[in-house]
Amino acid sequence: MRDEGAVSLGRWPTPNTIRSQLVLIRSTYVVAAMDHSEVVAPELASDAGETAAARAARIDAIIGSRVPDVQFLLDHLLGGDTRGGWTVLATPEVDSRVRSVVALAPSGSSNPKPGILPLKLSFDWGRDVPTLYLAAEDDVPIPLAGVYELFDRTPSSKRMFILRRADHQHFIEDVEEAHEAVQAATFPPEAAWIPVAMRPIAELSSGEQAHTFVRGLTLAHFDLTLGQMTTAERFLSGDVEADLAARGVEAFIRPHVTA
Repeated sequence: MRDEGAVSLGRWPTPNTIRSQLVLIRSTYVVAAMDHSEVVAPELASDAGETAAARAARIDAIIGSRVPDVQFLLDHLLGGDTRGGWTVLATPEVDSRVRSVVALAPSGSSNPKPGILPLKLSFDWGRDVPTLYLAAEDDVPIPLAGVYELFDRTPSSKRMFILRRADHQHFIEDVEEAHEAVQAATFPPEAAWIPVAMRPIAELSSGEQAHTFVRGLTLAHFDLTLGQMTTAERFLSGDVEADLAARGVEAFIRPHVTA
């Protein structure tokens, strides 16, 4: 029985999210899901009448709470490995328990798009933390070039796979519904360009294809880096593009030299 823990970052899971995490649970990982502080702390909630200065201070407080949230959760797990964007890439800078990372379409590049938080990453990890990047070819708010930048800066052994014909919502459950909801949403002026730039969901990969991509590669990465499973090593060292294509998933690999 493995005693590693997989941390899911974001809002409390829907039934579909729970179903997705069963992939890890059935592989004998411990899975923990959490609400971040901004979901439960009243002082971090938005106020319709807040000033620009108040909003900026609140956003700074939200950013500052992210990594401590994960550390708090890791305190209650037997081991440490996390997945989920900028927060998971920032956590190894301050917590040595993190031993393996899966980053889904992470922010933190040096040139974020308008309306995207200007998050920073030092990558001052001081050790090898095997990292898997999963990105979307047509990600509107987090363009592929920005994820390439983070991948190239990552000082550890690493792999990166990109899902073709996919946008940012392909990394959550209910892909089609979420994508269309974002397109129909009203954004602040600085981010109003986002729904306009998004392609129709009918032109993109399906939610089921996205789930196959994320679940399969995430489990293989953890099985290799935490479980040292030879089957996972053979899969990730083989023709992953062809294996995914055989399952109806179009993806490609970011070439690199392992750190």
